[in-house]
Amino acid sequence: MLSLLAMYADRLVSEGLAAEDARKWHYAALVALREHGPMSQAELSRRTGVYRSDMVAVVNELEERGHVERAPDPADRRRNVITMTTTGRRHLERLDELISGFQDDLLAPLTGPEREQFSALLARLLAHHSPRNTA
Repeated sequence: MLSLLAMYADRLVSEGLAAEDARKWHYAALVALREHGPMSQAELSRRTGVYRSDMVAVVNELEERGHVERAPDPADRRRNVITMTTTGRRHLERLDELISGFQDDLLAPLTGPEREQFSALLARLLAHHSPRNTA
């Protein structure tokens, strides 16, 4: 059941983001930049779980749309530092609203307390199975 629900949620999010000319990895990268500030592409890859080779394409797409800027790292010129732009922050706010709406659609059959319980249980499962805990 969890797998079926995950597939439905994935489709809901993917199709909704596509309507806004975005992808899940765009959203993940922008969220990581908002939460942790400017970082190298390698660090962005680690924080989002996007393969390094794929992260290059994600950053290229975000940069083309004006959502991020890429600049040489002053501490190590071999690396690039990725920074979210004002345009990127506004875009992320719009995507946050969309994601919230998708979540409301997905959880529509649940009451408020059931949603809270479901979210808490998912967070607990995720924390248990996160890479930090499997080493």
